Amino acid sequence: MPAYVFPGRFPSTRPRRLRSAPWIRDLVAETALRPQDLVLNLILRDETAAAGPIPAMPGIARHTVDEVVTRAEIAWEAGIKALALFPFTGPDSRSPGGEAALDADNLMCRAARGIKASLPSIGLIADVALDPYTDHGHDGLLADGEILNDETVAVLCDQAALLAQAGFDTLAPSDMMDGRVGAIRRRLDDDGYTDRLILSYAVKYASRFYGPYRDAIGSRGVLLGDKATYQMDPRNADEALKEAALDCAEGADILMVKPGLPYLDRIAAVKATFGLPVAAFQVSGEYAMLRCAADQGAFAFAPAALEALICLKRGGADMIFSYYADEAARWLSDGLPS
Repeated sequence: MPAYVFPGRFPSTRPRRLRSAPWIRDLVAETALRPQDLVLNLILRDETAAAGPIPAMPGIARHTVDEVVTRAEIAWEAGIKALALFPFTGPDSRSPGGEAALDADNLMCRAARGIKASLPSIGLIADVALDPYTDHGHDGLLADGEILNDETVAVLCDQAALLAQAGFDTLAPSDMMDGRVGAIRRRLDDDGYTDRLILSYAVKYASRFYGPYRDAIGSRGVLLGDKATYQMDPRNADEALKEAALDCAEGADILMVKPGLPYLDRIAAVKATFGLPVAAFQVSGEYAMLRCAADQGAFAFAPAALEALICLKRGGADMIFSYYADEAARWLSDGLPS
């Protein structure tokens, strides 16, 4: 960015001239948000799991495989080019080692096959982590109260290879284990999946804003302790650049910052520092705050929700993961609802 030069003085200089009408505001707008900048987050459920909205995320529901195929088709028509899938797993399917993550017929694999059969051109992004499958709720293997880094990475490699085989185009390790990006890259290449992208959750903070998501995937009340030994400390800023640099060196194609709005400074820093596309994850807590405030009459949901996405794009995000991406795509194409 060039050094700022003061443009003049009032009254010869009046910044309001460039805000005087919609046409000129559109012409000089510095940030453009497009439907294709958005990734729609979808939560999967087995046919036997309860239907209906997720209490902690008003307006968001879990989808069966058949339902998620239909939802994908609707999102595609709205201009969404990619989906991120996450599975709800009930207590009967969880185990200490998260073995369901390696089941070729699990929800993620079945959903990928179903969506790709209907929409072969849509991008599918798979969450690679064990927390939806472990009975202790952690992203990795647990022994004597400690998360085992290298042993977890070995399982994540198997999980990533399985998801690639099922049809996912992008593997997104969200676990924050050290060294997992390089290990997954080697495994994918060895298995012939040299074309599959790795979207690394490079900068993932141990945030309270994930609470509603844990309801969504069945982890609330399951998690033993917290995730502070592997997710980042919210007080740290420079550490984000170290994490991103390591993942760049290990072969990441895209770098994620999570959460989104509370960490705009890290989105901007990662974008300015590295030559890779940057993703921002507008997490469940961000969504829930917007939706609940709107439901209480604080503001209209659509304009506030769209503003939040624009702020993430302005902050440096090339792509934004959101639970209302398909709604936002329609707002961008058809205008905000009255």
